[in-house]
Amino acid sequence: MSTEKHNGKLIVFSAPSGSGKTTIVRHLLKQKELNLEFSISATSREKRGREEHGKDYYFLDLKTFKSKIKNDEFLEWEEVYRDNFYGTLKSEIERIWAKGKNVIFDIDVSGGLRIKKKFPENTLAIFVKPPDLNELIIRLKERGEESAEKISMRVAKAPAELATAPLFDEIVVNDDLDKALSDAYNLVSSFIENN
Repeated sequence: MSTEKHNGKLIVFSAPSGSGKTTIVRHLLKQKELNLEFSISATSREKRGREEHGKDYYFLDLKTFKSKIKNDEFLEWEEVYRDNFYGTLKSEIERIWAKGKNVIFDIDVSGGLRIKKKFPENTLAIFVKPPDLNELIIRLKERGEESAEKISMRVAKAPAELATAPLFDEIVVNDDLDKALSDAYNLVSSFIENN
């Protein structure tokens, strides 16, 4: 996969769970002038609730996921929890670029940094920072989507994820959602126009 043929941009949003990155990404996708399309990640985990294959994730069984790793079909991938893989298929980026669109990611910090490393010129990597760890815990609990154990696992990962913030191109602090949406829009808009 070569970047020479493509002028498409890669817009990466990473953050600890509960920081608000998904809300920001959904807002930006509605801004037609940015010409963005969401990169659908692949995962080996089971579907949750109303999730749909090809819309929320590409749901692959463990064997298929591992064979795609072996065949170098991923731009980046990670085993987040034991036998629980997530990754970005190269074919997904090619599909979006072929439509003449820019790719936007809602992705964990290590995946986001790997994309930035592979496409340094084409990528804007933005870290979404919660105001503090207590606020993060409150937001995770308020979502009501996960068990106390799962929330504890996410909170335990947060300090290490927060420590990666300086490695990103930009940091958006999400203590006021309207301001965070506006800051994110301005960063993405100027990156697309000026590069």
